[in-house]
Amino acid sequence: MHIQYKRPFVTDYQRRILDSPARYTITAAATKVGKTASHIIWLFEQALTLKENQSVWWVAPVYQQAEIAFNRMRTQVTNKAFFKVNESKLRLTTPTGGIIQFKSAEKPDNLYGDDVYAAVFDEFTRAREEAWFALRSTLTKTEGKCKLIGNVKGKKNWGYKLSERARMGELNYEFHKITAYDGVNAGILKIEEVEQAKRDLPQHIFSELYLAEPTEDGSNPFGLSFINQCIAPLSNRPAEWYGIDLAKYSDWTVIIGLDAEYKVCHFDRFQMDWAQTEQRIIRTIGNTPAALDSTGVGDPIVEKIQRVCPRAIGVKFTSVSKQQMMEQLTADVHAGTIKFPEGVIADEMRNFEFEHTATGLRYSAPSGLHDDAVCALALARYCSQKNKKGVFVII
Repeated sequence: MHIQYKRPFVTDYQRRILDSPARYTITAAATKVGKTASHIIWLFEQALTLKENQSVWWVAPVYQQAEIAFNRMRTQVTNKAFFKVNESKLRLTTPTGGIIQFKSAEKPDNLYGDDVYAAVFDEFTRAREEAWFALRSTLTKTEGKCKLIGNVKGKKNWGYKLSERARMGELNYEFHKITAYDGVNAGILKIEEVEQAKRDLPQHIFSELYLAEPTEDGSNPFGLSFINQCIAPLSNRPAEWYGIDLAKYSDWTVIIGLDAEYKVCHFDRFQMDWAQTEQRIIRTIGNTPAALDSTGVGDPIVEKIQRVCPRAIGVKFTSVSKQQMMEQLTADVHAGTIKFPEGVIADEMRNFEFEHTATGLRYSAPSGLHDDAVCALALARYCSQKNKKGVFVII
């Protein structure tokens, strides 16, 4: 069978990675510099060499990301009848019988067993190391190539360690780095957008997402050294503002009070039924301004509390509002203008993470941990904005 193929346009830095003779290429890349698009091209080219029932894989941390790559590849081929498409299994079959399979790394055990002739591990730094072990095993018999691509996420993870091995000249490995400015020079990004992001984002976040430079603190938005500089004993002054994160499922209700100098002066963390929770909050805040998380189940609770505490306001966490609140809290932590005690608050802040998504930055605790105290502190700070004009920039 004769297939006529012409490679789409790729930049010089993309071409160096795609045409590398190394069996394993590891690319630390800035966001939106064409790493996914170029590697879709490469995997398609590998699939054209397959015989019937031979496979190449695209592996992503979660199913939704694998599905995005699946849809992009099938739509980039101008001949719509070229692939035999199986949407339920995220599988594309070429006219030669070769199979392009798009898989999730969520359950590494599901990656064992097959013989794979080439693979792309997309956003590998956000996946578990066990997934790489499984994927690597599938390439053993075929001696297939694999390209690992992703944003950097600090220095305390397996992806960084593997990247360093490649950088140091590990046999069969090759390391590449793409920055946002490489994307600007190639015409993929606009310099104005990159410079605006530099002004908008904390330095360590910009360094990771746009310069592909891992930071010591990884994906922690506050920075461990900055957190430590904000540690102070619980203040004995009265609260001027409260922030309250309401429990959901297995989480904790947390009440944090800030005094006039933005020092935590009240900290309460508990798990109770809603009736007891309402009464405890009412007794604590009284007529003091308070901001309560009213997202989801919190909305009716806040309404009941407002009947007794007229200066309480509800705040709905959306991806945008939470990002804004956390970035403002990050700015305060970096400036050292907010203080909190060692313990639960400081520990949650040390564990807190950001993750780059298609819609922006997502802030949350790692899986299995809590961020209730961090959210309560951000809400207390937000409450101060709404009730003490001119102290902070209002979101």
